[in-house]
Amino acid sequence: MTNQPEQPARTTDRLDETLVAVWRGGDDIALETVPVPALGPGDVLVRMRLATICGSDRHTVSGRRVQPCPSVLGHETVGEIVACGADGARAVDGRELRAGQRVIWSVTLPCGTCDRCLAGVTAKCRTVRKAGHEAWDSDWPLSGGYARHVLLPHGMPIAVVGDALADALAAPAACATATVMAVVERAPRMAGRRVVVVGAGMLGLTAVAAAAAAGASSVTAVDPAAERRELARRFGATEVRPTMPDAGPCDVLLEFSGSSTALQQGLRTLDVQGVAVLAGAVLPDAPVVVEPESVVRGHLSVVGVHNYEPRHLTEALSFLEETRDRFPWQDLVAEPVPLEAVGSLLTDPPGTTPRYSITAH
Repeated sequence: MTNQPEQPARTTDRLDETLVAVWRGGDDIALETVPVPALGPGDVLVRMRLATICGSDRHTVSGRRVQPCPSVLGHETVGEIVACGADGARAVDGRELRAGQRVIWSVTLPCGTCDRCLAGVTAKCRTVRKAGHEAWDSDWPLSGGYARHVLLPHGMPIAVVGDALADALAAPAACATATVMAVVERAPRMAGRRVVVVGAGMLGLTAVAAAAAAGASSVTAVDPAAERRELARRFGATEVRPTMPDAGPCDVLLEFSGSSTALQQGLRTLDVQGVAVLAGAVLPDAPVVVEPESVVRGHLSVVGVHNYEPRHLTEALSFLEETRDRFPWQDLVAEPVPLEAVGSLLTDPPGTTPRYSITAH
């Protein structure tokens, strides 16, 4: 897959209307032509170049996850700026945004003023809004990436994508890669330590690569699927196991499977001063027993991560640039299909590729 560098804005774009895939419940996903709202100060209008299909959207369509309906889904997107509102806008690194730049943006749009935002935990803003999660009849209908255009309101964290990264690498950075950067931040000092990654989907494979790049003494990937275990080897795993009981003691446990059984078994493998970071349990599952004596005597830490902070967007892009020649990132994203096919990608049984993708070209 070739790199897709920054391109000039298209002068043929109609900025008064756009094409969107509106999810109206169940498997009812239909393309509609709708007006593009006028841009307010600080708003940014982006033309979607590539959007990847995150598993959470499949959970939404299947009924496993609740979100406003109807809505435009999609939150792993790379796009090209076509217009900025009055007063302009800036990226999270302070750069001025302009037409023609390739960008990714955060899943979360925080208020910036509540106590949590002021404490630096904007992902848990008390009035947070989310890209690809807003109701169609809200004041942000064009929030999702399964559309020709996406409107990014004032205050949305945005990061500029460098020329070295293909669209297929940049799009997942807006969710999967950035989330892993937040997980890694909560599990410091991986160099020279034994790391176990539970779940070798998109996030787990990214975490395997991050642990290997950080200099972990060993990286064990646990997943019941043989094809995922083989992928994990290609992303730096020194060992692969189908189940947790096969894994030995570890210093760092990174949990992405969402399985309470795997987590319960994983917690028992933590050695003294071990750290467990949970990021996969985003849907209800069975309770997990935590033995206080083991935590106390083992000096253990158990933390959770949900979403990420704006800085993790730029960290994700930097990590991908640094490792693009070391790991086969391009193999994680299937060749894009037209926007018209998004319904089948969301409702058909999943395949073996961690991410499927669409384009509006």
